[in-house]
Amino acid sequence: LNFDLAVYECFAPLTSGGSIEVVKNVLELQHGEHDIGLINTVPSALKALLEVDGLPKSVHTVNVAGEALKRSLVENLFEKTGVQRLCNLYGPSETTTYSSWVAMDREDGFAPHIGKPVGNTQFYLLDEQQQPVPLGVPGEIYIGGAGVARGYLNRDDLTAERFLNDPFSQDVSARMYRTGDLGRYLPDGNIEYLGRNDDQVKIRGFRIELGEIDARLAKHPAVHEAVVTAREDIPGDKRLV
Repeated sequence: LNFDLAVYECFAPLTSGGSIEVVKNVLELQHGEHDIGLINTVPSALKALLEVDGLPKSVHTVNVAGEALKRSLVENLFEKTGVQRLCNLYGPSETTTYSSWVAMDREDGFAPHIGKPVGNTQFYLLDEQQQPVPLGVPGEIYIGGAGVARGYLNRDDLTAERFLNDPFSQDVSARMYRTGDLGRYLPDGNIEYLGRNDDQVKIRGFRIELGEIDARLAKHPAVHEAVVTAREDIPGDKRLV
C-alpha cells in the first residue's frame, strides 16, 4: 500500500461500486479462496501465476503495468484462461501512476504498443534538443498534463533535471516530466515503447539504477571494478549479475 499504484487499486474499485481483496502475494490466488473479477499486477507476477495454473476462474480482466509486456505472455493468458480482457498500462510514479493504456481482447490479441494517453495527459516525443520528432522516428517520452507531480522531496537538483517547463502548453506554469523512456508514434497514433536511454532497468515492477549498484560495490575495499547488468536467461525471469 506504500506504492503509487495503490491509489488506483484501492479507490478505483471502491468508487465504481466494487470491493477489493488485499493479498500478500499474488500466488496466493491459486488457492481459490478469493472470488475476484479483476487482477492488477506486473507481467512477471502474472507469468508466475499462469505457470502454476493459479488464476481464479472468476477473473475476466487483468491489468498489468511496471514492466514491458511480451506477446508470449498475452497469448499464454488467452490460451490457458477464460480472461476476456487484458489492459497494458504505462506511466511513471512522477506522473501519477498511469499515463497511457491499451486494451486487448481475445479476438484481436496482442497489441505491440503502450496505447494512447489517458485523459488530461499529453505525450511529447522529443529529440535531444527537445524538439518534436517526426512520425515513426524514435524520441524520448516527455509527459505533461494534470498528473505531473511537483517534484522529488528534498531533491531540488533532480527535480530541476527531470521536471521541466512545458513549452507546448498554453498554461505558462505547466511542466512536463522527462521520463528517460524512448518511443515512437505509430501511424494510428499509438505509441510504441522502445526501452530506456540510460542504465535503469525494471525487475518485477521495481526501478533499479545499475550505476548506483556499480558505485556501491566499487566502494568495497576488496573490489577494484564493478559492472552490474540485467540478464534474462529464462524469458520473463530477469535478474542482476
